[in-house]
Amino acid sequence: QVQVVESGGGLVQAGGSLRLSCAASGSIFSIYAMGWYRQAPGKQREVVAGITSGGSTNYAYSVKGRFTISRDNAKNTVYLQMNSLKLEDTAVYYCNGNPPRLDWGQGTQVTVSS
Repeated sequence: QVQVVESGGGLVQAGGSLRLSCAASGSIFSIYAMGWYRQAPGKQREVVAGITSGGSTNYAYSVKGRFTISRDNAKNTVYLQMNSLKLEDTAVYYCNGNPPRLDWGQGTQVTVSS
């Protein structure tokens, strides 16, 4: 079973950037389609971006053009580069399979301030 640990969150001003990382254990990571998800206070968890094992990507409309998902299979890591951050991007960010099939990690908090 692949397990994930997210990192890279923090406090950033609107318009700033952050890069999230998701380190996965397990030798079969490379065959998984992976995704980044987020959950804001009082809201349901939503998918933000996805990447297939072959590197094809897709994004939620709200982040398209601002966020970039990538993966390094040799390092068992998935990244989320977030640029032009907005207040509404504030949330706990998680990674998981796409669709989700793994135990959820702790997530990493992203807070965007004005």
